[in-house]
Amino acid sequence: MDNFFQDTPDFKFHLNHPLVQKIVKLKENDFKESETFDFAPFNLEDAIDTYEKILEIVGDICANTIAENAESVDSEGPHIENNAVIYAKGTSSDYKALYDAGLIGMSLPRKYGGLNFPLLPYVMAAEMVARADAGFANIWGLQDCAETINEFGSEEQREKYLPRFNRDGTTAAMVLTEPDAGSDLQSVQLKATFDKKENSWILNGVKRFITNGDADLALVLARSEENTTDARGLSMFIYDRKNHAVEVRHLEKKLGIKGSPTCELVFKDAPAELVGKERFGLIKYVMALMNSARLGVGAQSVGIADAAYREALKYAEERAQFGKTIINFPAVYEMLTNMKIRLDALRSLLYETTRFVDVSKVYGEVMKERKLEKEERMEMKHYMKLANVFTPLIKMTASEACNKMAYDSLQIHGGTGFMKDFPIERIYRDARITSIYEGTTQLQIIAAIKGVTTGVFLEQIKVYESEVLEDNNDLKKVLQEMTSDYEEIVGKVEAIENTEYLDFHARRLVEMAGNIIMGYLLIIDGQRESKFIKSAKLFIDLIRSENKERFNYINNFNIENLELYKIEETEVLKK
Repeated sequence: MDNFFQDTPDFKFHLNHPLVQKIVKLKENDFKESETFDFAPFNLEDAIDTYEKILEIVGDICANTIAENAESVDSEGPHIENNAVIYAKGTSSDYKALYDAGLIGMSLPRKYGGLNFPLLPYVMAAEMVARADAGFANIWGLQDCAETINEFGSEEQREKYLPRFNRDGTTAAMVLTEPDAGSDLQSVQLKATFDKKENSWILNGVKRFITNGDADLALVLARSEENTTDARGLSMFIYDRKNHAVEVRHLEKKLGIKGSPTCELVFKDAPAELVGKERFGLIKYVMALMNSARLGVGAQSVGIADAAYREALKYAEERAQFGKTIINFPAVYEMLTNMKIRLDALRSLLYETTRFVDVSKVYGEVMKERKLEKEERMEMKHYMKLANVFTPLIKMTASEACNKMAYDSLQIHGGTGFMKDFPIERIYRDARITSIYEGTTQLQIIAAIKGVTTGVFLEQIKVYESEVLEDNNDLKKVLQEMTSDYEEIVGKVEAIENTEYLDFHARRLVEMAGNIIMGYLLIIDGQRESKFIKSAKLFIDLIRSENKERFNYINNFNIENLELYKIEETEVLKK
């Protein structure tokens, strides 16, 4: 099978974005580590070359190991044996391949055994892994937990835990959800008490729906403050599986991502270490961890979308009906082309978001070494503001799109796609979870609508507008008209000053902004690589009608009809 990095030239394109130069120089601290570590880059070109070489290795493993094992992993799945989760054989083989290649802890500092990569190449690797096997992407991607320890843990904790990822292939888990605290994490009840005699925190309670729950290291959200019921009573802890104080009570039987074990865990006087400060568990540390996880699901969704598109294209080129291959029928090639341009748009949004997160994060790392200049502080604040609304935007947009693309791909396969003879049956099932976990689409809208109401999306749209060259004025004009409609309808919704009315239309408003942003990103990408202009033209044609439909719906909506949407309890009981 082709190398997943080499068969996707878009990766190299996005690695060479102008903003990457700033990210790399900040991340590498002007390349000072080249004097200490033999494999540290000595300039920008060397760094990009290193990223590409490592991503080629990832691409090879994805193509020839992970993708090859995906069907057997889906069939076999994990199981519990002696209170331990045993991966499917293919999953263990996948993880070993990445571990042997030194790809566990890619973004960790070199002094802890990492590669000190910025997020951009790491997210590209995550996209490739997800394209190969979306379920395995969860297990490998939870090395994000190491980043959280690096960012918020003590130096003693960093030295104790972080080297284990690259050295030992340590796995990780993000242990947040409980039976009565899913999206509403401030309701977490797992109890953390401090044992003065043992000078240790002790955890007791139940967690549910925990991805890779029996991992070597777990970041656990627990209630450390007595007599509290909200987020201010929660802290974050590190639990080490070596302590053998957690029972893996149950493995969920799932629709998709079957290779990824989803556990119910019972903590029984489990010793744990506090991360950072008490009471900051949810309001600071989990929020940072969830933002990384949401970016990860964005990458996973794009990887699934890419896999779905490739399967559809391959099948359409081979399947003949009525004397010709089905790719020659307008009903089919329209679906395929729309999938391709949507994929290009999603990838542009994914890596634009990643760059925003990267800049804000690397400035945070620089702050540990020196005080930021005034201009740097303002720049960090600017990119953090963008990252905070673009992250839920990419998670929402990519997860919903990958579900649609998996649906269309299966449709192109026809009846055979419904059988287990083709990978699309698995891809279709795997796609469904992306718009649910790490915050449902509905929760992403709550976060992303701030980009609408604060004007952050509109402000960034204007920035993109200013970057469009004269050659593309015809496309810019269409997007300007769409932006005018967007401004008008946002103003109309806000003028009513009704929070429920705003919430009702929030998804439509966020999707309108997201479409305009992706349209501009494709034009700007096309100015560096001409092939994206075709995608820009077709995508803008598509979203013009989509946005007009949303505009007309909101514009003609009678606020009094809002009450008609509410289903009263008596109506439900009657049914």
